[in-house]
Amino acid sequence: MWFAFSLFTIMAWGTGNLFQKMGTNPKDKTSHWKIVITIGFAMGIHAVSYMIYKDYGFDFFNIVRYLPVSFLYISSMTFSYVGLRYIELSIVSPICNSSGAVTAILCFFILGQPMSSLQLLGVIFVCVGIFLLSYFEKKQSDQKRALADKLVDQKYIYGFAALIFPLLYCVLDGIGSFADALYLQNYMSEQDALLSYEFTFLIAAILALIYVKCIKKATFHLNEERWKVAAALCETAGQFTYIFAMADNAVVAAPMIASYCVISVILSRIILKERLSRKQYLSIVIVMLGIAVLGIE
Repeated sequence: MWFAFSLFTIMAWGTGNLFQKMGTNPKDKTSHWKIVITIGFAMGIHAVSYMIYKDYGFDFFNIVRYLPVSFLYISSMTFSYVGLRYIELSIVSPICNSSGAVTAILCFFILGQPMSSLQLLGVIFVCVGIFLLSYFEKKQSDQKRALADKLVDQKYIYGFAALIFPLLYCVLDGIGSFADALYLQNYMSEQDALLSYEFTFLIAAILALIYVKCIKKATFHLNEERWKVAAALCETAGQFTYIFAMADNAVVAAPMIASYCVISVILSRIILKERLSRKQYLSIVIVMLGIAVLGIE
């Protein structure tokens, strides 16, 4: 079943990425917090509904036990939402989804799970692709900065600096997925991990709502955030199947699920009409090839 769960997660998160980008306002400095709010409340509703429907006895202290994993996941996701304010989804998604390579390396060296030479090749592709993408983004950023006295789109001026956010996601999410595999293998059931994560995200959403409304004095009306709500539903549905895929076969499921960037890139081309340079697309293809090799292997 891990394969079917992985495929569903790929479709859900790939589509969710599109909705996150569509719901992001580059001029709204609290936009990323609003995404956290909608996703957190969606996950909280799902957690309560799951407990009632399954009549599941959940030990709420598991939230504390699972907190290191939840923190890594939620912080990494928040960083990626910041990146969406400045960079095209076609760039953000492949970098973020390279976290599967980080997970595979950690599972190999620490958990002793096997990695073939083909998987190692996939990891190399991912690393080379990210390096090239960063290099070309830096060159483009420098060129645009030189023309900063003219009217230039803000995303081009801050493009290279903003790469730090998806890169942070890549590292933190990769470590989080590794920790997830460790927890699911030794300490916690899939259901307890899922509910712990969703309740933690709900707490993060409540704190984010207080920050946005009380400290930043920003407006937040759920009926005006339809794209964020759609993204939250996709994220929650994907998380449900993700946790079961990871519990069954983490070393392959993690890099395979990371290929949801393919869905994101295709949708961003079709719906958002994003256009990149040939060199950028070449870099993205290299990253996606690496992810595909990891998934196939």
